[in-house]
Formats: sequence, structure tokens, C-alpha cells
Amino acid sequence: MRGSAKHTRMEVQLFPNRRCPGVGLKPRRESQRPLLPQHARHCPVLEAGSTLGFLVYPPLQPSEAFHVGYEGEGRYRFVYLMNPSGRKWKTVFAVSVALPVGSFGMFKEEVTFMPGMPTTSPDVAVELMGRFVVGEDLGTPAGAITLRGGWNFQTQAGWDTVYSPVFNAIERPVAPMLVVRVETDWYAHESEFRYVLQPGERLSVEHSMPIGQVFFVPREPVTLRDCSERELSTIRQSQERFSDEKALLKVTTPYGLPYSPHYLRKSRSQNAGGDQSAHEETSARERNPETSPAEQVPTESVRIPIVQTVPAPMTPAPQTAMTTRTVGRNEPCPCGSGKKYKKCHGQG
Repeated sequence: MRGSAKHTRMEVQLFPNRRCPGVGLKPRRESQRPLLPQHARHCPVLEAGSTLGFLVYPPLQPSEAFHVGYEGEGRYRFVYLMNPSGRKWKTVFAVSVALPVGSFGMFKEEVTFMPGMPTTSPDVAVELMGRFVVGEDLGTPAGAITLRGGWNFQTQAGWDTVYSPVFNAIERPVAPMLVVRVETDWYAHESEFRYVLQPGERLSVEHSMPIGQVFFVPREPVTLRDCSERELSTIRQSQERFSDEKALLKVTTPYGLPYSPHYLRKSRSQNAGGDQSAHEETSARERNPETSPAEQVPTESVRIPIVQTVPAPMTPAPQTAMTTRTVGRNEPCPCGSGKKYKKCHGQG
């Protein structure tokens, strides 16, 4: 089918986590990822990749958080924290899990309550850990830790749900994750995101921190075939025409970065009659290309679980061009690093 085919809006049903019903932020889309370089912020295909799917959050209250780490040789440690006053996080208890070596042995769980914190039975602490972590998946494969989402999905007939890491979140460190595809049109599967850690690594999870994302794909066969010579000629002509039209619509940002909004305009015309809010957001960005992502999308920044206690130092995002205007020594550097000009590109 060509671009003239009409697309119908797909509806996905949400149902809550049965262990913590109604707890946690609902899934949502976020068009920007943190620390993308300046040229990526004006690249429509990168932005479209970031909007693919919905971010999923853990079943946590704002005053709750937890750490879960892999210590090697089948040993895991879960730490539950609370911040009821909103000032300082306090560890309530910790659960150490030791898996049997090989196929034989006992599954050991040891609960430790912190001094000065309210205590309960060890069984309740283990049950609380099970609300956030799938205990049956520990160690399959070695270092695997599966996090539960706060909300689950029921798709339409013939559609599947894919559970994946957060796309275009490129800051380090990033924990590797196994991508899962589930037939959620008939199987009421609970959202689960399986990370695989190395010994000594851990995941830190909070209320507003997404643990992964989901997107939905049709379950249909796809056949690949080679283009005919006539079709190849048509494709080449289309590419040349697109390049010529793109070159005629060049815009330069205040930082001296050239880019073309032609793809955005063409995409908008191809999908005329779609979501009006997306149409207005795209139009506003075209009219004001120098607007920062923080001004375009007034939502809290997106993070993914941190897998090391001491993350690697961040470096300024590379820039393809610098502004030609005079910059004061104490003004912010035009490269977008957040540093003063004299301590960034103004050195020397």
C-alpha cells in the first residue's frame, strides 16, 4: 500500500499492577531524551525515534525507592528506602538472596532491618520485594534482574507488546536489557523489564524514573522482494527530488547550525488529519527553531536506572558549528555544555 492508505487509531487498554493497584505514574510519551547533541534536537527522525512507544514507571509512591544489585555467584541484594519527610532517604530493610549453585541446593533469603526503623516480619519484607522484582527470574541468565511496571497493557486483536530499554537515552552508564515481545491481545501479561548486570552493578529505581518503555507492533507476516529496474528508477528520482527540495528550505539556528524542516513539513502533509497537538507542536518548533527542548516539552527529564554507584563523568555534547557572535567570558558557552565560556571553548 502507498501513502494514500488510511490509518485508524489504535486503542490499548491499561490495567493496574495487581500487587500494587493504582500505584505509580501512568505510561506516557516523551519526545525528548536528555543530553542529545544540538544537531539531534533538530533531526525529525531522531525525535520520532524518541516518541516511539510509552515510558513505563515502577509501582512506587513518591516517598519510596529501592536498589537491587548483582553481587556475583548467584547472590543478589535488594534495599528498600523511604523518604516520608521529603528531606533524606532512609534505608528500611535489605534482602539478600543466594541462588543454588547449579541445579541443586536451597534458595536462601536473609532479611536485615536497619536500626531505628520500624520492623515487620521477614515474610512481609520478602513479599514487598516481590512487588518490584520478579524473584523467579533472578539468575536467568546470570545477573538478570526483572523489574515490574506499575501498569499493564491489553492490545487489540493481532497486536503484540514489545518491552525494551528507553530509546535514545545515550548517557552512560546504561544497563543492557533483554527485549521481550508478548502477544498481549489474549495474554494478560504484566509489564516486566529484564536487565542483565555484571557483578558489582546495581539498579537504582525511583517513583519518577522510567524502568523501560513499550511499543506495539502488528502480528502479521512480512515478505521481502527485490525492486524492479523501473521501481529503482522511481526511487532514485524521488531521492533526488527530496534532496533538491530539502536544500531550498535551509534554516540556521543562532548557534550557526544549518538544518532543513522539509521532512517535517512533508511528514505533516502525509499524515494530515492526525493528532492536532502533534501538528501544533511541530509547527511551533519550525517557527522558533532555537527554542530549547526544556521549553518545548515542559516535562520532567527522563532517566533510566543507574547501574553503577559512581557514574562516569559527563562530557559536553559535540557540536557541528559554533556561533559567530562575540561571547562574554562569563556568559554560558554557546555549545550548550552549561559551563561558562571561559571554562569551555573560551580556554586559551
